[in-house]
Amino acid sequence: MFKQSDVDALCHQVAAESTHYVFNQVMLRVKDPIKSLEFYIKHLGFHLVEQRDFPDMKFSLFFLTTLAEGEVVPTDAQQRKAWLHSCRTVLELTYNYDTELDADFKYHNGNDEPRGFGHLGVSVPDLQEACAKFEVAGVDFVKKPSDGKMRSIAFLRDPDGYWVEILQQC
Repeated sequence: MFKQSDVDALCHQVAAESTHYVFNQVMLRVKDPIKSLEFYIKHLGFHLVEQRDFPDMKFSLFFLTTLAEGEVVPTDAQQRKAWLHSCRTVLELTYNYDTELDADFKYHNGNDEPRGFGHLGVSVPDLQEACAKFEVAGVDFVKKPSDGKMRSIAFLRDPDGYWVEILQQC
């Protein structure tokens, strides 16, 4: 077991030069970009900001983020790139060509053994309302708010099996 004092001491060790660093993105590999884009855009409100294709290396990148009310993505390519690199919540979906053609192909979702990566998290204004919408839309639940002891969260499963925690905004 760790000591809370050790954890507290680490909080005072942030390097001064890192004060302007931005935790910008998480990358997930996806089997079928259309299914994954539909899940994140249609069900979770992400916006596709940019797609970058690398046909010689046989992969494509899709950059998604959520937008604040009234926020717009710059249309100028250079401004959009700078804006994208300054966002605090970017999901990068990486598609390796032709994986969707192999019925047996599957990425490890991090929650099967051996465990590793856990989940993404999305906060919503009304947990019950959002979960009702997900249920009507046929979204795959790992855990509904009514399941288990933790009633204030839900977990969805995206098309590749990655878990997405849904939690109530404070």
